[in-house]
Amino acid sequence: MTTLKSIFVALGLALLVRPAVAQLDPFEFEVYPYQTVGKGVMELESLNSFVADGHSEGDEGTSSGDFPSNHMYRTALEVTYGLTDKIEAAAYLNLAHPNGASLQYAGSKYRLRGSLFEQGQFPVDLGWYIELEWNKTQQFDDSELEFELKPIIEKDFGRLEIDLNPKFEKAIFVGPDKNKGFEFGYITGIYYNYSRWISPGIEFYGGIGLIDDTDPLRDQQHYVFPVVRGELPWGLEYNVGPGIGMTRGSDQVILKANIEFERFIGTLF
Repeated sequence: MTTLKSIFVALGLALLVRPAVAQLDPFEFEVYPYQTVGKGVMELESLNSFVADGHSEGDEGTSSGDFPSNHMYRTALEVTYGLTDKIEAAAYLNLAHPNGASLQYAGSKYRLRGSLFEQGQFPVDLGWYIELEWNKTQQFDDSELEFELKPIIEKDFGRLEIDLNPKFEKAIFVGPDKNKGFEFGYITGIYYNYSRWISPGIEFYGGIGLIDDTDPLRDQQHYVFPVVRGELPWGLEYNVGPGIGMTRGSDQVILKANIEFERFIGTLF
């Protein structure tokens, strides 16, 4: 009974993150767990999404630039390296293929992520994430330089895993939004780790705009992704599923497919 009560409490906390939610990043539909890749490990990842049913005008849905979101294909190519057993660094190359246009450069990101304490030392496992995003072309994003901070919270109940990534984001130094405050959003994942090869889950993504001046609900974006994840042969891992928009401001259907390859290469420094 105590275990069941704890599960329902944790599920409630996960869902509470939704209404009190950083700006949505359409290049990265990914939930981060507590564990980092480990010292000397390199991970190559391709984060892919396609807007199957979106908006026909720019600056609507997942588009924050000139191109409409409908039939937009995006990919983020990520390289991650474990600096220590608890800290990793990563760089991203963002590419986009608007409907009827060629594949184009859409920006770059750089981040550090770490875990705190030892796993299981406290009731929840805690980590941190800081990111700097540079959007050279404003056709895809009006903010040229953005800073992002995410606490990482994980709780496991046997095979049930719950990951919470509340998200704080701010445009800095340059661009039209540099004098505005922080935006607040959420990323949440709930998974049942059935087997190493295949496990079901559900993920939530969304944003409400500025903390001190939230967008009207009809303009906010909130998505639910039923997903399947697991590990394939040769060290490949996958996470795939459809995303359903929950508000008028959201795209209606987004398909995502994340593929990663991880290998130990040794210490570089």
